[in-house]
Amino acid sequence: MPENLQRRSAFVVAIDGPSGSGKSSVSRGIATMFGFRYLDTGAMYRAVAWWLLRNDVDVNDVDAVAARIPQVVIENGTDPARPYIMIDGTDVSREIREQFVTSAVSAVSAVPDVREAMVNAQRAEVAAAKKDGVGIVVEGRDIGTTVLPDANLKIFLTADNAARAARRAAQDNEEGRAAQVGQTANALAARDAADSSRKVSPLTKADDAVVIDATTLGFDQVVSEVERLVSEGIGQ
Repeated sequence: MPENLQRRSAFVVAIDGPSGSGKSSVSRGIATMFGFRYLDTGAMYRAVAWWLLRNDVDVNDVDAVAARIPQVVIENGTDPARPYIMIDGTDVSREIREQFVTSAVSAVSAVPDVREAMVNAQRAEVAAAKKDGVGIVVEGRDIGTTVLPDANLKIFLTADNAARAARRAAQDNEEGRAAQVGQTANALAARDAADSSRKVSPLTKADDAVVIDATTLGFDQVVSEVERLVSEGIGQ
């Protein structure tokens, strides 16, 4: 097998960044473009939060959350054209985007036992892709720093708060979740503070990550830049 094809089959892209920076759309676009798998790690934490809330677990009680984590069974759909997330056999792809889950996910994701379980599951998905000879794009907040510190390419995608709030509110409204930009901006700022200050795997840029500021860039421009970086990395 030519060297560039070998590199392509094992290529791992880590895309980190705050909420509303465009990680999901860009990651899916790149995965589709290169025939890679796609893993949304944020959806995994949301699924855990959804399960805990549905089972009347106090998400602010660290011990209670830790005690229930072994019972949570998550399945990820890694096809970028049809990603999904199932928990206990139920597809919760839409439910985990509801506000009651969004309000709880930072507390849940800060629990060490939750992060350990999710990181192990995420690494297993990457190992499975590499075993099958397929590259993978993994997006989240601690991928390049904690989950996959040896990823072939690390990107930190960001944008200013106003731009992120406008994009997230537009997305929510398009998907039927009523949202106002001002309220969304406040929610994002609170989420940023929680994710950046948690003790375990905080949101931070890996030292060797390429920073892309999407404040003034359109989606196609961001995808084009990431495509260039991936192509250079695999030697296309």
